[in-house]
Amino acid sequence: MSFSYKNFIAAAVVGLGVAGCVETTTYVPVSDGLNRNVLIVNRTGRTIYRFYGSNVGTNSWQEDILGNQVLPSGSSVNIDFNDGTGHCNFDFKIVFPDGSYVEDYNINVCVIGTYTVR
Repeated sequence: MSFSYKNFIAAAVVGLGVAGCVETTTYVPVSDGLNRNVLIVNRTGRTIYRFYGSNVGTNSWQEDILGNQVLPSGSSVNIDFNDGTGHCNFDFKIVFPDGSYVEDYNINVCVIGTYTVR
């Protein structure tokens, strides 16, 4: 095997280009025309402390959608579930301040417009 400086430079340039591609992981919403906005309504009589919505293709709960906010009873929040994967079906986990929680599975966010937690 012989060393070629020209091939070495070409490989380095390609390698840098590939490395640049790996570094750019940006969120790109799916533009399939389906509405993934869902109004989450809290009718539990308790404050919702955390709300997780993970597409059915994942094996873990994603980040808390409410972040550092809470959802008091009687309140609602609009959530866009377009995570860029194209999934319409999501699992929900609702956590209350005392640590108790409710899970609901396989919710089609492309079909429903409102999800009421009772």
